[in-house]
Amino acid sequence: MESAGLYSAERLRDLVRPGRVHRSLYTDPKVFDLEMERIFGAAWIYVGHESQIRSPGDYLATRIGQKPLLLVRHADGQIHLLHNQCAHRGAMVVATDCGHASEFRCCYHGWTYHTDGRLKSVPLQNGYPGHFDPTDRGTAMVRVPRVASYRGFVFGSLAADGPSLEDFLGYAATSLDDMIDRAPDGEIEIAGGVFKHGYDGNWKLYLENLCDAAHPIFVHQSSIEAAKAQSDQVASDGSGEVALRQMRQNGAPYSFWESQVGIWTYPNGHSYLGDYHDDSKLVAALNDPVFRDYIAALEAKQGPKRAKEILEVRRWNTNVYPSLSFMSQFQQLRVVHPVSLNRTVVHTYSFRLKGAPERMFEQTISFANIVNGNGSLVLTDDLETYGRIATGLSSGGAEWLEIGRGFATDLPGDHGGRKGKNSTSEVYIRNMFDAWLAYMTREPRHLAAAAQ
Repeated sequence: MESAGLYSAERLRDLVRPGRVHRSLYTDPKVFDLEMERIFGAAWIYVGHESQIRSPGDYLATRIGQKPLLLVRHADGQIHLLHNQCAHRGAMVVATDCGHASEFRCCYHGWTYHTDGRLKSVPLQNGYPGHFDPTDRGTAMVRVPRVASYRGFVFGSLAADGPSLEDFLGYAATSLDDMIDRAPDGEIEIAGGVFKHGYDGNWKLYLENLCDAAHPIFVHQSSIEAAKAQSDQVASDGSGEVALRQMRQNGAPYSFWESQVGIWTYPNGHSYLGDYHDDSKLVAALNDPVFRDYIAALEAKQGPKRAKEILEVRRWNTNVYPSLSFMSQFQQLRVVHPVSLNRTVVHTYSFRLKGAPERMFEQTISFANIVNGNGSLVLTDDLETYGRIATGLSSGGAEWLEIGRGFATDLPGDHGGRKGKNSTSEVYIRNMFDAWLAYMTREPRHLAAAAQ
């Protein structure tokens, strides 16, 4: 159903002004419905990693916006993205998160489908009227129009036409490269399970927070103090040391964030937060025998020069608008699933670097537990903040929300983007709203102009 009647392109443009946005973009259900139609219904959305569907018959339950989908590898090795809906009475066919199957059978009346979505068999087929054609692709688990993979990261688009995945990702693809290139064998895989958490707030809040260098000293004050009080020697195996150092770094003064850390933005709403200089705070500089073994493995496979180039890339959070954020240095990936206007679910995954010492993966999981886990000192701070924003916006206070920090000092960037003069700039939020407006007004020329 077309929901743009109350939100013409002119009105939408009026709600996104230089350095501020109207509160209704977070509070109006009609805006949320239009976002599901025009953003999640058009953009490339991350739906899974090929390592999760390695063999024919492997499947993964996933979503695009509010739509339940199945990512599956068919018998011929091809990857398909199917609407998780029976063509008979509309029931969800597969109710498990992942698994392996030679066919999919609906629990309601037994309609059965091939793993590429084609209808395989129908009980009591002789009782249907003449219009029923079991070979019709509409009488099937319908395929999502477009599915594509970038080095194992699989994206789907509900739109039949649009930019290629490579054009959509643009320079942000180099952050995915960074995660993969860190594996000595040049391959990564999702492992160690998944964290699932929800919060009572709008989906946009999550990506807006992840590259915000101004919030940690306030939001994470309790975890910063706890990390400062914690001895590095408590975990005798050293597995939690990286996360402790990260939490301590959250308490760095603004002089650090404004001199050593940068924020870069790119067309289509993408951005990343990274370090300008050699980073003596994180894992690459630790006197860690496991990391020394890792460097030796990387140099053996890639050569010392290439290994040095790989380790010199120091990006923290990368956002791929509108639904993905990941930390390539720490092999962490987070997927945003909008449920409703004020309900969002996030899935967090960890990756194993093939060819790296197994202790490296143990450290990855330890980092995930301390920083991204459901009982994490860090995550719970953020979830509390999202809930407070949703509650605060219901109060009827300020009509316009400020996203203008750094507006006067932002600089032209490379590859069609912009960068903040320092990492406390909100340039990446403004960049996401540029993409938001282009999708919502259906004016792709905005996106094309940004890429030039």
